[in-house]
Amino acid sequence: MLKSSMPELVVGVRNLSGLEACSRYADAVYFSTDKLSLRAKAREITLETLDDFVCEVKSRGLKAYLAVNSIVNEGRLADASNVITAASNAGVDAIIAWDPAVILRARKAGLQIHISTQTNISNHETANFYRSLGAERVVLSRELSLEEIRNISQRTDVEIETFVHGAMCMAISGRCHLSAYALGKSGNCGECTQPCRWEWELHGENGLVAASFGKYLLSAKDLCMIGHIPELLEAGITAFKVEGRLRNPGYLETVSRCYREAINACREGSYTPEKIEIWKKELASVYNRGFSTGFYFGVPGLEGFSPEKDMNASKKQRRAVGVIENYYPKQKAAAVRLVEAGLAVGDEIVIEGNTTYLRQRIRSLMKKGEALERVEKGDLIGLAVDEPVRKNDRIFIIG
Repeated sequence: MLKSSMPELVVGVRNLSGLEACSRYADAVYFSTDKLSLRAKAREITLETLDDFVCEVKSRGLKAYLAVNSIVNEGRLADASNVITAASNAGVDAIIAWDPAVILRARKAGLQIHISTQTNISNHETANFYRSLGAERVVLSRELSLEEIRNISQRTDVEIETFVHGAMCMAISGRCHLSAYALGKSGNCGECTQPCRWEWELHGENGLVAASFGKYLLSAKDLCMIGHIPELLEAGITAFKVEGRLRNPGYLETVSRCYREAINACREGSYTPEKIEIWKKELASVYNRGFSTGFYFGVPGLEGFSPEKDMNASKKQRRAVGVIENYYPKQKAAAVRLVEAGLAVGDEIVIEGNTTYLRQRIRSLMKKGEALERVEKGDLIGLAVDEPVRKNDRIFIIG
C-alpha cells in the first residue's frame, strides 16, 4: 500500500516564464529573490517584485516557497530581516532555510518553515529537533538511501521532502568549497562557478598523469527517479522536489509534466514499464548530464558520474535563432529578427522571456508580404504565434 498517495510536486523556478512552463503540473514552486540565495544568477525576482510574483503563483493555484538558504554573514543579518519581512507581506506559504538566524526571523513572523537540504538531515532525531523549532517540513540529505529515508519517516511526524530529479552536487549536501578555493566565488553564497564540470587530470606523486575513465572526473550525473515512484511513496516521502532554478522553461515543462503523469499513473494503477521508458526518453530530450538514482539504492560508484561529458548529454539541442522586435495582437503575429539562424515552416520553436514561455510548431512565415516556406539568417520576418509574446523575447529552435 502506498503510504503517501498524494505527494506534492515542488518545482524550482526563477521567473514568470518558468512558472508558466510548469504551472499545469506542479503543486508548488520554490524560488529565490536577489538576496540570500544559493542561486545568485537567478535575480529576476527582487524584494520589490516579490509580492507580484507570489500573486502570480497563487493565481495559478500553486503554493509559493521562498528559498533563503545562503550563508548569512554578520553583515547580511539586515538582509535576512528584510527578506523575511517582504516574504511575510507577500504571503509566501513557507520559507526554505537552514541558518538559525533566518529560522528565528521566519518563526517570529509567523511563517511556515521548511528546513533546507543544506542542513544535511540524516536521522530522525535531527528531523525532530527542527520540528521542535517549528519546522513543518524537512528536506533530507541527498546522500540518504531509500531505506534510511523510510526509517526516518516512520519515526517523525514532520513532513519529508526529497529531491527526485535534477543536478547532483559532488559535495555533501552541496556544501562545496571548490569554487571558493579555485576562483574566490563561494557556492555557499550562491556564486558557484561549477569547477566540478571542468576537465581535470589526475596526477600521481611521481608527476605522471594517471590513467582515468575520462576527463570530467568530478561531474556527477543528474538524479532521475521517474522509474521508482512507488518506492518513494511507500517510503513516506510527502513532497517530490525537482531541482532546476537555472534551467530553461522548456526543461521545467517537460520534467514537471513527466513526473505529474508518473504520479497520476501510480495513483490510478497504470504505472507500467512501458510508460517509464517513454518518460525517460522525454526527460533525456531536455538538458541533462546523464541519469542515475543517486544514493537511493546505495553509494554510487563510477556509474553515478559522467566522465566523458561536461554538460548537456541530450541529443536534442536548443539553438538560438533570433529576437522578437514587435507583437501584433490582432494578427496574432510577431516581427522577428533572425540574428543567429534561419527558420522553416514545421520547425519546432520555443519563445522565452522573463514573462514568456511558448512552445509551438511554425505554421506560417512572411517576408515583405510574401508567404515563404523558409527564411534565412539576417531576415526580418513575420511569424504566426499561438499566444502573445513580447519585445526582446528570444526564439530557439528545438532539434
